[in-house]
Amino acid sequence: MALWFPRLPTDRLQRCEQAQAALILEAPPLVIIEKVGNALRLSAVDRKATSLGLAIGQTLANARAMLPALKVVASNDSADLKMLERIADWCDRFTPFLALDGPRRLLLDVTGVSHLFGGEQMMLDRILNSLTYQGFAVRGAIASSATAARALARYRNGAVVAVGAEEHAMKPLAVEALDLDAVTTHAFRRAGLKTVGQVASRKRSELTTRFGAGVIATLDLAFGRAQMPITPRTPPPEYWQEQNFPEPVATEEVIRNTLMSLAGRVAKTLERHAEGARRLEAVFFRADGAVRRIAIELGVPTRELATIERLFREKLDSLTDPLDPGFGFDLIRLSAVHVERTTSEVFDLNTLIHEKVEINFLVDRLAARFGSHSILAFQPHDTHIPEETWVALPAQQVQTSYPLWKKIRKEKNAPRRPVRLFSKPESVDFKTKQHIVWRKVRRAVSRCEGPERITMEWWRHEKPQPTRDYFRVEDNEGKRYWLYRNSATLQWFLHGAFA
Repeated sequence: MALWFPRLPTDRLQRCEQAQAALILEAPPLVIIEKVGNALRLSAVDRKATSLGLAIGQTLANARAMLPALKVVASNDSADLKMLERIADWCDRFTPFLALDGPRRLLLDVTGVSHLFGGEQMMLDRILNSLTYQGFAVRGAIASSATAARALARYRNGAVVAVGAEEHAMKPLAVEALDLDAVTTHAFRRAGLKTVGQVASRKRSELTTRFGAGVIATLDLAFGRAQMPITPRTPPPEYWQEQNFPEPVATEEVIRNTLMSLAGRVAKTLERHAEGARRLEAVFFRADGAVRRIAIELGVPTRELATIERLFREKLDSLTDPLDPGFGFDLIRLSAVHVERTTSEVFDLNTLIHEKVEINFLVDRLAARFGSHSILAFQPHDTHIPEETWVALPAQQVQTSYPLWKKIRKEKNAPRRPVRLFSKPESVDFKTKQHIVWRKVRRAVSRCEGPERITMEWWRHEKPQPTRDYFRVEDNEGKRYWLYRNSATLQWFLHGAFA
């Protein structure tokens, strides 16, 4: 299914002024302009401007000469893209296989889902009528190929073409329906080939020689002889369950109960496949077209209904922006976005079996309330650079496959690394072997051990990094420090302190 929004920029602006609906009829024609070359041209016009003779591509000076009372707004591609994404979110209730197709088009793969909405024609009519009611000028069509669907959406609004009938439906259309470049389209017109059928009647060798193999490939796609799959804007979920409501629901109790019911159905599906969810996403479709998404993440794959229910309750209670049902939700969907195989763990008899489970659940609860990137865990990093031997990762993403911390000293030996490592080495004065000056305090040196040379990892830096010679130093009070000397500048730095 292809959906085309010919007036998306003007529809976006006019929907923002719906509160002044009584004044819209008296408002001047609205046009959107952008700079093309050295001239300002119309990139979008509303219905009133079209009825008065203005067209896309016309210069602004020419348009003002025809209609002096024009409302002119500069184009805003980012705002138009956000509006198109909001429309795509609303269309997600029909199929998850949906892609943005240029600045004003959407492509929906409705294979195998149209029967849920009464058939292809009823599904298409429902989408077009709903979007029109929301204030969008929209045209759509259904065909077995994306190229044919695009062309039919533009030139035969509401058409549903059966598989194998694309060639018959495409031949009467104007040659512009093939959406070729302007030079090729103009050349077809000059040669008297004004329809797709007239172009297709020419020999393939002739078209290839004159216009290139791209024209033949486009014709094959338009006639359904070749297929090009669409790339969904978001990866489709592994498993999902949804609940439609004949009348929109707005009460918190019904919404929570529905969500828990969907969670139970998803859990049963995961159990049948011996899998567990790492990320679950609840999508709430409002009757006015707004879409709200709430997701929870889990540190280990699970399908325990009690755990999922508790985490969703925690997430809903911690929302800074409460879940506003507005006029009600007419569809609620729960998706298992990320799933993994579950494995049985063997616990030692001396191990507290529930300790690890409780810690994982605590991390999940804190992540649901404060965000996964707020709950961190330290993990070893495979490097010999002292300040880079650990890394802070979201605790839910920590896996046991990471290398364990390595012991670099034997029992009863003095520690070789300080307990406290400074985030930034501090400069010290160690010009004589008898004293060091750190933080303006003079300390007498009683013992010194070293050097331990550490070379920087040259393959990770564009510029060569100087080597460091580390020393373990003890003062007359028994306090021990970890110092190093920069081989390039011969300057001394204090990098850490022992307990």
